[in-house]
Amino acid sequence: MPGSTPPKPLRLLVVCPSWLGDCVMATPTLKLLRDSLPGAFIGGLVRPGMDEVLAGLPYFDELHVARSSGVMGPKFVAAKIRPRRYDTTILLTNSFSTALIVRIAGIPRRIGYDRDARGLLLTDRIAPPKRSDGRRSPVSAVAYYQTLALHALGKSQADVLNCKENLSLSATPAEHAAAAAILLRAGISPDAPRAILNPGGNNAAKRWPVDRFAALAQYLHTAHGLTILINGSPGEADLVDEIAKQAGVPCTCLPRLGITIGSLKALVKGSVLMVTNDTGPRHIAAAFGVPLVSLFGPTDPRWTTIPAPGGEEILAADPTLPESEVADDHPERCAIEHISLETVRQASDRAILGAQTRNKALSDPS
Repeated sequence: MPGSTPPKPLRLLVVCPSWLGDCVMATPTLKLLRDSLPGAFIGGLVRPGMDEVLAGLPYFDELHVARSSGVMGPKFVAAKIRPRRYDTTILLTNSFSTALIVRIAGIPRRIGYDRDARGLLLTDRIAPPKRSDGRRSPVSAVAYYQTLALHALGKSQADVLNCKENLSLSATPAEHAAAAAILLRAGISPDAPRAILNPGGNNAAKRWPVDRFAALAQYLHTAHGLTILINGSPGEADLVDEIAKQAGVPCTCLPRLGITIGSLKALVKGSVLMVTNDTGPRHIAAAFGVPLVSLFGPTDPRWTTIPAPGGEEILAADPTLPESEVADDHPERCAIEHISLETVRQASDRAILGAQTRNKALSDPS
């Protein structure tokens, strides 16, 4: 009947985000769907690499790993998922190509945000949040994804405010073994307290200066006795090497030791601190309750507001920017170079002290 509420999905496909941090920010939504649909078959569609992010989590009955490349890419991916006869799909991605895949696959109900010229491919078109000038509002991806899930479940937008789930990740035994092998090759005891520095990022404007990361590595090693691990993608190996060279203290360069997403999860899980630019490993640390110092330049922190039970110090390049403004629109005023070394040192001290205080309270509740 017109206006009637569609039935809850019985066979649901969730098209997961393609970026590491976004995929982690989707985990509260995945848990919400699993908890709300106990009898449903739930599949996930992820690009290669994101299966490592989600490994060990109990949210999917089946995970389809595929990359849509080339003109025929959507057709080939659609052929992989069509035999599962999904009745509903939720597109956590924003791309035209993923909407085309689920349309070709013949999934009857297709829920996603009406953007990037894909509205005609969707049955349930959700309007993305906008500012008064028509541009996108800086809404956290956590809530952005939950809105789609709540729509599929027949709940109201107001229910987003009641979703308080933390990010969730799991490190599998194989991933722990891979992390232990990296520490062994580096000559590091698995019991040594360690900090992870994450100086990379897919946009150079997000990267705090090399010399400051190097000075911070020296400080954390000498002042706090921490073993320093510097993370980066294979393409960031030279950047990591330069920081280690300038630091003047022993540093382990993870890209040279074959770091993977899986082994990184296990290494992060056992760390006492992460200092990071606005990039994917930040979300891994938050999911595992690792204390965080997060540096934001011309990217508004509100896009990626996340629960961080281990504590998080968010350092914005311009903390005086009015709430009505978005940092992305002010690249010079919000240049990441405006964050001083001393500011990050002090934030690191607070993060470490806060973790020590929480751990003491847990071990001695009286």
